[in-house]
Amino acid sequence: MHRKKGTWLTERVVLVTPQHLGVVCVLASVLGVFSWGVLDGPARLALGAASVSLVCVCAAMVMLRVGHQMAQERSHHSVAHFVTNDSAPSFITRQDGQIAFANPAADHIFGVTKDRTMASVLADRLGNPGSVLFRLQSRAETSGAAREEIVTNSGQILLAVHAIGTEGFAWRVEPQNAQAATAGMTGDTRILPMLMVGRSGAILSMNHAARQFVGMRSKSLDDIFTEQVVVPGTVMQVATTTGSKPALIAQTDAGAGRSALYFLPPPATGEVLPNPDWQVFQDMPIPMIKIAPDGTVQSFNKRASKLIGVVLEEGAHLSALMEGLGRSISDWLEDTLAGRLVQKSEFLRLTRGDREAFVQVTLNRVEEDGTPALIAVLHDATELKSLEAQFVQSQKMQAIGQLAGGVAHDFNNLLTAISGHCDLLLLRHDQGDSDYSDLIQINQNANRAAALVGQLLAFSRKQTLRPETLDMRDTLADLTHLLNRLVGEKVTLTLSHDPVLQPIRADKRQLEQVLMNLVVNARDAMPTGGEIRIVTECTHLSGPMSRDQVTVPAGEYVTIKVSDDGVGIASDKLQKVFEPFFTTKRTGEGTGLGLSTAYGIIKQTGGYIFVDSREGVGTCFTLYFPVLVQTDKIEKPKMEEASPVVQTAPKGGVILLVEDEAPVRAFASRALRLRGYIVLEAENAEAALETLKDQDLKIDVFVTDVVMPGLDGPSWVREALKMRPGVRVVFVSGYAEDSLGEAQKKIPNSVFLPKPFSLNDLTETVNKQLH
Repeated sequence: MHRKKGTWLTERVVLVTPQHLGVVCVLASVLGVFSWGVLDGPARLALGAASVSLVCVCAAMVMLRVGHQMAQERSHHSVAHFVTNDSAPSFITRQDGQIAFANPAADHIFGVTKDRTMASVLADRLGNPGSVLFRLQSRAETSGAAREEIVTNSGQILLAVHAIGTEGFAWRVEPQNAQAATAGMTGDTRILPMLMVGRSGAILSMNHAARQFVGMRSKSLDDIFTEQVVVPGTVMQVATTTGSKPALIAQTDAGAGRSALYFLPPPATGEVLPNPDWQVFQDMPIPMIKIAPDGTVQSFNKRASKLIGVVLEEGAHLSALMEGLGRSISDWLEDTLAGRLVQKSEFLRLTRGDREAFVQVTLNRVEEDGTPALIAVLHDATELKSLEAQFVQSQKMQAIGQLAGGVAHDFNNLLTAISGHCDLLLLRHDQGDSDYSDLIQINQNANRAAALVGQLLAFSRKQTLRPETLDMRDTLADLTHLLNRLVGEKVTLTLSHDPVLQPIRADKRQLEQVLMNLVVNARDAMPTGGEIRIVTECTHLSGPMSRDQVTVPAGEYVTIKVSDDGVGIASDKLQKVFEPFFTTKRTGEGTGLGLSTAYGIIKQTGGYIFVDSREGVGTCFTLYFPVLVQTDKIEKPKMEEASPVVQTAPKGGVILLVEDEAPVRAFASRALRLRGYIVLEAENAEAALETLKDQDLKIDVFVTDVVMPGLDGPSWVREALKMRPGVRVVFVSGYAEDSLGEAQKKIPNSVFLPKPFSLNDLTETVNKQLH
């Protein structure tokens, strides 16, 4: 607190209470009596001098305190004279909150304030005045003054306080809106009844109109509403001291978990609304529209205009303002006028073009001078519909993930048998044979089918990734030739790289698939030609970046932007581009799977993808990849061989092969026997455990499928390792490696081999485990 010079002693004296002064005086008297009645000589003189000094100090402090109190009273009188004619209620209080002065405006509005505290004066306006006053007074003691806008049951007020010296405070209560001003802060019959309700249903405050309507002050919604659940926009029965009364309930958010409930006149069928004054509803925080029987807008309040936008005007038809009812809006209005609908709410989409917004609309029938009309009570349901869309999207992705996993498992088993037996045939043919080229075609198409299954798994982000350290300049340089062939002659492809581009870690094959999808989409968006730009750069985020309901953590990222000058994407479709099977192309031109695949790959890699688009201007996809802390040299990807290479494997290993699919088991056993292994076959886990009961049988490696009828792979392997703890394990599965999860980590000396696998993949994996 800022203090003027010369006030230090006064403030310290104020801290000395009359009780303290009494103690000092008693101590001085005791010293005086003791010195003259008991001691002799120098000791008597010393104690006597101390006693006289204490008496002098005590007298000085009394004089200073009296002077300070006189100065404080003069200060209070001066402030009181200043605020006497103030039109706003003003008070002067002491440190304990006791009112020392109130101006005429305060006495007029709050009644007699003599011998009362500020908390008792504001108790009818605020739910918890003590905490508010304590907070403001503490701030005033520190900084000299404090002020705060507060919502009361009579409207919004500005409560200001100024410190007067060290023991006094000047308070001013100023209305901040027309509601509080016209109500005189005591309530007005023109003000609609309003309840301020907390999270748990407790009533925090009731305005004067609400107390008059109910007849008493209630503490819970259960005391007022006979129904168990309060439904905004409907007519409900309100329990009052004079019986049950109907009221149309309107609700608005008041912040901090609170909500305001308003009691509106109940527009029942056949009821005549006498002289409705729409000016009363202009300042209502509830969007309301008056509609003619034919659907044209007759009147509306400010909140409705703000919610619906500039398209809302008198004479406009309701069908031009909102859509998505599923039937004719005229039929909906006719059913409501005829009484065939009883307070049924509908969720509609507003036609405003700047953003997507939804409203919950409740229609109520009224009569004005014998002419029927409708009152539409609106509630902004955009956030609710957004949450509903997210939930539906989550369910959709979960269902597709389950479908993709099941289909991928069956397809991978078939592809393993096809490509595996093709590898066995290639071992018996050389390049000079007439059938060799046909076998290569079968092998290549089986690999293409396996890549499609991998895209299917990308929907649910469950494909098996093989990440490696990548430099995007090298990756795009390798891909440029293929991309140029994809875009054609009408479209120009330009690349721009950051001169200091950091490495990232990702699956190169999958990342190339993402870039190809984005480039092909950009090409299709420019049928007459144009330019596709791919820009890579390093981006530093100093803080978290939030957009599209995603938060990107702070850090270093490599961004890849793929932009075009095409037709763009409509704003209402922009949020759906990553949904499976959603496409803006004509039937037969696209499946709607490309961007879904890209989204799944990017998210599983640990990156982020965003889209920006404007119709007629173009579209830009931005990819964020975390920068990899470079520790080793950039890994060079291994080149895939066009045909299997025969390698000589060490002899003598005993393999227990457990596979429920007969074609896969037949191929795997032949492949392992060709490499010199002894193979024991089992069609399920139970048969494998039965084989292991032979104690004389030595097993070196278990090769087992993960998903099988009965016991699955990890379960039977754990049982087997109790009897044979030293055996190594190779798990194979048509699902992704993530499906094995923690089960594999708990099994020592185990590796994972995804289906479809080639002859070399299988034999090399077993050889590494064996040696």
